[in-house]
Amino acid sequence: MQNQIKRVYEEIFSSYDNPSLEKHIQKIIELDAYLPYSSTFFCITNTQDLSFEYISKNMKACLGLDKEQFDEGGMKYFWSRIHPEDIECWLQALNELMNFTLKEIDGKDRLKMSYTWNYRFKNAHDEYVNMIQNTTPLEFDANHKPIIGLAHYTVLHPDIKMSVCASAKLLNDQNEYETKYFNNYSQKLLNAISNRERDIIRLLVLDYSSKQIAEKLEISSNTVDTHRRNILKKLNISSTGELIGMLKMNRNLL
Repeated sequence: MQNQIKRVYEEIFSSYDNPSLEKHIQKIIELDAYLPYSSTFFCITNTQDLSFEYISKNMKACLGLDKEQFDEGGMKYFWSRIHPEDIECWLQALNELMNFTLKEIDGKDRLKMSYTWNYRFKNAHDEYVNMIQNTTPLEFDANHKPIIGLAHYTVLHPDIKMSVCASAKLLNDQNEYETKYFNNYSQKLLNAISNRERDIIRLLVLDYSSKQIAEKLEISSNTVDTHRRNILKKLNISSTGELIGMLKMNRNLL
């Protein structure tokens, strides 16, 4: 399994040349000394030699694991602690995020990108906790492919049920992160939705109003509005606009 993961991982992050990390590592080390202990930690990841260039002090507090294990084992050791059921989804997410970046994001904008995905990770007590990883590129190879990243990890309680999801956001000209890519790799987003609610969602994606949906489905506008409120509640989404935005970026969620 480890050799298979290494092969796929190296294919995703295959790159050219080896940039210097010294300036980034020094800044991170200086900052880490002043940060309080919390449920988060960060690393500088090197996808060329499958190593961690730096690991913050909070890692021990979050996972109970020794920094030396990460230093010696590198990413292979890290992979060995990801839940086996999440490996395939995680690798697929990384591959699709990389392909999306290379095809859809201009080289000049890639320093403004932020990537997020999650998986279950085994801590020092052999308990699988939820891990959310957010990575910001620091260095790129000769072909503008991100290979060095600042990875920020948030550890959540194992009882929280989470699907493996991935997203890519771009810091726009208003200094606001704009979602450019989203996918749920564990299950269809709309599993909890009834057929009638699914019909309404499809029409919403086509920019139909409640009145137009009511006429199309031969139901009242009040009924449409009730369905819309129920959809948001089931999916834990704050607005119809947020739902439509996700679905327009990723039609296969339907």
